[in-house]
Amino acid sequence: VDVKSQINSLWQAIKQPEIYKPAAFLFLWQSTPTSEGATLFFMTEDLGFGPEFLGRIQIISAFSSLFGVWLYNTYIKTKSIKDILFWSTIVSFPLGLLDLILISHANRAIGIPDTWFVLGDDVVLSALGEIAFLPTLVLAARLCPRGVEAVLFATLMSINNGASTVGTEIGALLTKSLGVTETNFDNLALLSFICNLTSLYPLVFIGWLDGVGSVSEQEIEEEEAAAAVTVIDADAD
Repeated sequence: VDVKSQINSLWQAIKQPEIYKPAAFLFLWQSTPTSEGATLFFMTEDLGFGPEFLGRIQIISAFSSLFGVWLYNTYIKTKSIKDILFWSTIVSFPLGLLDLILISHANRAIGIPDTWFVLGDDVVLSALGEIAFLPTLVLAARLCPRGVEAVLFATLMSINNGASTVGTEIGALLTKSLGVTETNFDNLALLSFICNLTSLYPLVFIGWLDGVGSVSEQEIEEEEAAAAVTVIDADAD
């Protein structure tokens, strides 16, 4: 198949509402702004975390993500993709607001050291992030019609990665607009709140996942297994 035919097939697929609407939702869901850069400066400059502790956080996050994968495969894959994305976003909102406690140093007032607070918060958010991310891969694979599976899946993943970049850039713009720098954290709490609040707005468009996102990964696997058995039986006849 030549390149022109592949492009034409890809365009015909993307034009279908059952494909471009879920793809647009994934873009909106992934492109919400983030305050990670400013928060990293806060942890190093204000809280005094060094490279060793930051590396420890990364290791713990990795194990926490694996735990999230286990939770998803054991208990959550039976739920619909739409419900998983909805509820993971809802639960992430109050958890994300815990950063306000760290920024205001309120955790110290109740006897929780900064290190333990950050580690606990990171463990939960990393696991939840993995639980939320895995259904997007299933959804992207589900959207791909026969004949353009590889090209369309690669396109959807590119859209997903591009959306992450957009979110980072919007977060950087907000950081600059609020005057948050590596030494000025006066508006960091406001920045964190805005970023967490905007994570909810994609839910306004959750209806775009009706149909393709209303099934669970387990149901998809069962459908594929049944289809494979049908094909084998037909070949045997």
